[in-house]
Amino acid sequence: MRPGWYSVQPEDILDSETVPERSQTERLDVRELPPPKPLQETLETISTLEDEAILIQINDRTPQHLLPKLEDRGFSYESAGDDPVYTAIWKP
Repeated sequence: MRPGWYSVQPEDILDSETVPERSQTERLDVRELPPPKPLQETLETISTLEDEAILIQINDRTPQHLLPKLEDRGFSYESAGDDPVYTAIWKP
């Protein structure tokens, strides 16, 4: 790790001013899955996400194909990190 750099942790995304406080947090690590499994697994998981829950997707890259699908389904999101990338997903 370079001096002055720090590693982003899943909890860091929850501290963002954009991400609301929720009573439940779920994690989905898709770093080891080949495309399009990360997209499919995440969409399956959010289909059953409780209103008061936040899903944190852990990926090795920004989920660029997922983000428009989240917007289409009415979800909000915030991403942080580089590798891994943590994306918090919630129902507004």
